[in-house]
Amino acid sequence: MLLLLSTLILPLLPCIYVLVTYPLTPKLHLLLPPLLLSFVLSFVLSILLIPRIKHYPLKAGLFGKDLGKRGTKNENVKVPESLGLVSGVVFLTILLLLLIPFSKFLPERLPDLNSSLISITFMVLLGFTDDVLDWPWRYKVLLPTLATLPLLVAYDGPTSILIPGFLRSFLMSENQLTTIGELVTHIPTVVVDTEAAGAIVNLGLLYLVYMSFLSVFTTNCINIYAGINGLEAGQSYVIGCFVLLHNLLEISNNSLSTPHHFFSAVIILPFLGVTAGLLKFNWYPSSVFVGDTYCYFAGMTLACVGIHGHFSKTLLLFFLPQIANFLWSVPQIFKFVPCPRHRLPRFDSKRGVMLPSNFDCGKGEYRLLKWRSHHEDGKDGPGVNMTVINLTLQLLGPMGEEQLTVILLLLQFACCSLGLLLRYNVGSIFVEE
Repeated sequence: MLLLLSTLILPLLPCIYVLVTYPLTPKLHLLLPPLLLSFVLSFVLSILLIPRIKHYPLKAGLFGKDLGKRGTKNENVKVPESLGLVSGVVFLTILLLLLIPFSKFLPERLPDLNSSLISITFMVLLGFTDDVLDWPWRYKVLLPTLATLPLLVAYDGPTSILIPGFLRSFLMSENQLTTIGELVTHIPTVVVDTEAAGAIVNLGLLYLVYMSFLSVFTTNCINIYAGINGLEAGQSYVIGCFVLLHNLLEISNNSLSTPHHFFSAVIILPFLGVTAGLLKFNWYPSSVFVGDTYCYFAGMTLACVGIHGHFSKTLLLFFLPQIANFLWSVPQIFKFVPCPRHRLPRFDSKRGVMLPSNFDCGKGEYRLLKWRSHHEDGKDGPGVNMTVINLTLQLLGPMGEEQLTVILLLLQFACCSLGLLLRYNVGSIFVEE
């Protein structure tokens, strides 16, 4: 319980520091009470509803068995699945209640909120049907793409990117477009701003395509960076806290993009509340599973705040572990390396620790992936599945499941801190408009 409380409090401390230290703008001063109330209310409702609703999935046969408890007395315990549905419904209900103060204080951002409600509702539905029907991967990519359409239709932000200083000479030299710059301008909808000496490139429709890909990535990357108690909700909670911190910093600095960051704060606070409530029950030893419902709901919510908050590029900096996990998993995802159905760590019941999971391969194959695989056959044993979770166990050695979750969430915290540092200290690369 102490580790869970630390996990919930630590990522919020920078946000609390900003609220206490920085002067509040008049609009934030007015909005802060209903925003804090939305956080508390969403947390309390989640705490109250999850224990009362978790019996219904069991009655409907929607349950799983914790593969991380094999060899223990709990290996055959039926754990209710898809309790992320409760989080999603509570979140959407709170947002509907927030429409009243939102329409009064931020009426210009009301289309953003409505489009977000549509997209998030679509993803909650998709996630729940995936838990029930187990959709093939092609649908998990196609359907989130359709869910982004309301976001893209309502998007009214910039479609330009700032080019790093050391790359601008490739586009313009002596106030003239270079050969590369000329080629870039032949890409449909792309325009190089010659008056800015190649510092700004307007991507036009391609920027909307990028945001659509971003939404698909965020909804799926949480789903594949999972498999141990508390990791899905925990990583989403940490990312959400840094999104809130970024919003508070921008609002406190009275930037021109303040309305967009107000919108983002309105969305992210109830999200943090429902996630904290779900994490209480999903923490080791988990009494509920979040299911694909939560992963898709969380991914789309974070995509919504990034897109309509006009910091979609900064949002990617908070997903560094997920990006690393995806890139490291690519050889198995595309079958260049054998990929079993489950790649989550295996549990050694004798020692009570988690070990890297394996895939079968021949003698002498994939030697790099056999490094420190903790198999009695050493180098000629099976290869280690390519996920950041298994890689952590390879690097640090066997450990308990709760300890592994804490280490991965500390990694998430460190990477988000690095991302925020890059955002505010390497401005020539990551400045948002």
